[in-house]
Amino acid sequence: MDSIEDWLRRPGGLAGHLRELRRRAGLTGAEMARQLGWTQSKVSKIETGKQMPTDEDLSGWMEACQANEPARITLTTLLAEAQGLHQEWKQQVRLGQTTIQQNYDALVSKASSIRNTEIIYIPGLLQTPRYARSRIEEGVRLHGADPAEVESATARRMSRQQVLYDTSKTFEFVITEAALRLLLCSPRDMLAQLDRLLNIIDMPHITLGIIPFGRQLATAPQNSFLLLGNDLAIVETFIGEYMFHGDEASAYSTTMDRLQADAVYDKEAHEVIRGAMTHLRSIL
Repeated sequence: MDSIEDWLRRPGGLAGHLRELRRRAGLTGAEMARQLGWTQSKVSKIETGKQMPTDEDLSGWMEACQANEPARITLTTLLAEAQGLHQEWKQQVRLGQTTIQQNYDALVSKASSIRNTEIIYIPGLLQTPRYARSRIEEGVRLHGADPAEVESATARRMSRQQVLYDTSKTFEFVITEAALRLLLCSPRDMLAQLDRLLNIIDMPHITLGIIPFGRQLATAPQNSFLLLGNDLAIVETFIGEYMFHGDEASAYSTTMDRLQADAVYDKEAHEVIRGAMTHLRSIL
C-alpha cells in the first residue's frame, strides 16, 4: 500500500479535488486561508497531500467555496476513504507489517544518505533480531495484531539491514543514553544489543552519536525521525506516520545537525555504551 500522502495526491484524489474547488471558486490560497482563519501553509499542505484535512476542515473548505451537493458528496466520500486508509496505515506501521517494511526498503535503497534520531529506541537498522522481535511483540500487545506475523515482520526488518554494508551510502544516527538504559527487552538481550552498537561504531561510513545523561543541551530531542536524502523526513507518532518534504524536511535536517552537536562520538560513545553494559551485567 502506498503512503497516505501518495493516496491523497494521486490523480482524482482528495487533494486535487480540493485545489480545483478553490480555483473554481476564484479564491487564492491566501484568500482561502483568511476566510478560514488558517495559515496559508495549511492550505498548501492540504492541497499537496501533505496534511489530511479533518471533518471540520473539509466542512469549512466546502462552505468557503460554496460547493454544490454533488461536490460535497464526492469530497465527503474521499475523506472517509482517506480516514479508513490512514487507520490501516497507522496499524501497519505500528505492527511492522511486511508491506510497510517493503515500502521502507524501497525508500532506503534510493537514498544516498540516511539520518536517524531516536530518543528511547535503538534505531531499526541497528537492532539485533531479539531486540527487533521485542518491539514487534509490543505492537501485538498494544494493537491486537496477529502473533503469527511476528516472525515474518522480524525477518523483514533484519533483511533491510543489509543496506548498512553499502559503502556508497552514508548513515548518521543519534540516540540518547535513555535508549541504552531502558529495558525494552530482557537484560541479556539488551546486553547483546549494546555489544552490536560497539561494532557499528567502527564502520567508517556509519556515524553513531550518543547524547549522554547530564549533558546540557542546546536542542531538546523532542521526537524521533528519519531523514532519507535531502528532501524527505519521516516522523512516527502515536497516531500515525507523517512525511515531510521541502522546507519542512530541511527543518528536521537542521534539528539533526543540532542534536549531533550535542552528542558524543568514538571513544566517548564507547564509554557511554560500556557504562550501560556494566550496569546490565550487575543485574543479570
